[in-house]
Amino acid sequence: MTKESSSSQALEPWIIELGSLDQKMGVEILEESVQKVVARMPVEGNTQSFGLLHGGASLAVGEAVGSWAAVKYASTFGKVVVGVDVNATHHRSATEGYILITATPIKLGRRMTSHDVVITDEQERRICTMRITNLVIDKPKY
Repeated sequence: MTKESSSSQALEPWIIELGSLDQKMGVEILEESVQKVVARMPVEGNTQSFGLLHGGASLAVGEAVGSWAAVKYASTFGKVVVGVDVNATHHRSATEGYILITATPIKLGRRMTSHDVVITDEQERRICTMRITNLVIDKPKY
């Protein structure tokens, strides 16, 4: 097999592994594929002083889910990703239950990916809309 043919061979997608922050926030993976990553997180334990879901918690979990979606894609051709941009609009908050975080691709390129990340509450009301862009890079050699 030539180097060219082996590098074009599709690899199995990376399996999501929760980091320590994800674990502390109570994140659970519900679905994972190159086309969609879905997770949920409890509001309890992720609130600010007034009992509302913390905007920073929304950003942290949204960035994680969007990055996981990008890594799942990049891993199919032996690459990883690093974040280069994330932006968010908070539409409403939540005070109880769980939020659902869904990342879907906008663009999956060889050098860059962009994903929509939508966060909703249990009544399917939109809490936050995010867009994350990741640069596709070679795996570090540490």
